[in-house]
Amino acid sequence: MKPLNLFALLLFLWGVIWVLTLSERSVRKIQQAYYGTTAPFLKGGSALKLKAERFLDEVENSKDTENRLKSIEVEFVKLRSIEGRLRELERENNEFRAALDFKKRSSLNVIAARVIKRQPSTWWETAILDRGEESGIGLQIPIIAPGGLAGKIDTVSSDTSTMILLTDERCQVSVQVAGTPEVGILHGLRGHYGEEPRLLLRHLSREAAIRPGMKVVTTGKGGVFPENILVGTVKAYTPGTLEGSASVEPSVDFANLKVVFVIANKEEG
Repeated sequence: MKPLNLFALLLFLWGVIWVLTLSERSVRKIQQAYYGTTAPFLKGGSALKLKAERFLDEVENSKDTENRLKSIEVEFVKLRSIEGRLRELERENNEFRAALDFKKRSSLNVIAARVIKRQPSTWWETAILDRGEESGIGLQIPIIAPGGLAGKIDTVSSDTSTMILLTDERCQVSVQVAGTPEVGILHGLRGHYGEEPRLLLRHLSREAAIRPGMKVVTTGKGGVFPENILVGTVKAYTPGTLEGSASVEPSVDFANLKVVFVIANKEEG
């Protein structure tokens, strides 16, 4: 055996003998010294453990809170969607109520139709309706809307039809300025999406007594449009060398055209 190993063995044996020969009082002192030395570390470890447990609890609670917030956000999105749909249904309901009231007040035999499509490139020219031949709609049938004259049917399929709007230059109507003998031809002026619709009344007397605000109504001449349907109001009159003309503001809100009425029997009214 090496001398170093022998020395270590002897030192260990001496330590064992010394411990075994210690009195109870000496052992207590050694224990007190040990506990006194390790107590701060034990307390620090307990406090650290407590803090770690609290931190883990807070992390767990934050995860629960985050999950709850996510759940609330999902419910909020659902509620907003439901609210939007309810507003849309309310708007549609108001439109149908107004349309129904208009139909009740109208002396004409009409078929209600809904505008289902409009193209920005032809916004003031045409619109597609959800009624067609199966509903008894034919070509060149006049169409009215809340406010007055809206246009006429241009093409028809079995369940849809296309209308020419009054604001299209192809839709020409014989009209009269109410309260005057002035009669002329009214038609739309081709414009672009986003612009205000424009109507032009031509073939008036060159020095007609026409003022802004006067009503313009159909004459019934030509066999397409019934008489005395409101078209709009005069915005301005322009005298001319040979004839006068007037710009007319439509009485129908063509920018928000939703429900129209196709006149099923022109002879009535």
